[in-house]
Formats: sequence, structure tokens, C-alpha cells
Amino acid sequence: MFKKLPVVLVAATLLVTSLGDSHTSLAGTCASNCGPRPLQFTPGQRIRLEVVNNTSNIVELERIQGYRPISLRPGQKLQFSQEDNTGQNLSLVFWDEAGSALQAVVSKPNLATLRVEIRPTWRYPGDRSIYILNDGRVSVF
Repeated sequence: MFKKLPVVLVAATLLVTSLGDSHTSLAGTCASNCGPRPLQFTPGQRIRLEVVNNTSNIVELERIQGYRPISLRPGQKLQFSQEDNTGQNLSLVFWDEAGSALQAVVSKPNLATLRVEIRPTWRYPGDRSIYILNDGRVSVF
């Protein structure tokens, strides 16, 4: 009796899975559908941060390391450059003065520039900060 139990369980499992979903999907490699590569700079590289307000409202920007908030008018572009090469992480927090949700679209137009386009979005609460780690990785939160 106990010798037939594993065979019955395997048969039942195959029957149930074949009845459930007729569309079988196979696991592929990352090369088949990876998505875009994460944005990254060379660790220790001095970069220029360019922020563009592509919304119709005023966006406030604040660097975490003791700076006062800066107002960015619609269509305005602002550039920050790293003052030192100490390897510290760089954080930038942003918010819409009217309370609307925002989306940060990051790109790397050249080897030493990180462009952040701030756009309106329907996703609430949206993006609120950019974090540039000292190992060169860029994260959007």
C-alpha cells in the first residue's frame, strides 16, 4: 500500500496541474527578457547632477547633507556638482509644492552627468528621492 502512495501522489499532481492552466510557461534566462540595465557610474567618479522640472507646478529640491530647499519652477533646469571626492553618498529629496505625485526619470546623457527629469504621475505617492551611492549605483525611491 505504501509503495503505491508516491505514484498516486505524482499522478494526482500531474492531473491537477494539467487541468488548472493550459498555458505552460518555461523559465528563461535573463538574456531573454532582462529589462533595462541599472544606471551606474564608476565608483569615486565626480558626477554632475542635472535636475529638470517637467511638471506644471513648483518642485522643491533638498540635498540631505544640510542644504536648504530650492524651488524649481516649471521647465527650469538646475545643476549640482560634487564638491568633494570623499566617497560619500549623495541624496536628493524632492516634492511638489501642490502635493501632486511625481516620477523621477533618470538617464546618463554622458559619462559624468546624471539627468533627473521630474514628471507628473498618476501613481501615488510616486517617487520622492534619488540616492547616489558611493559605489556608483543610482536608486530612485
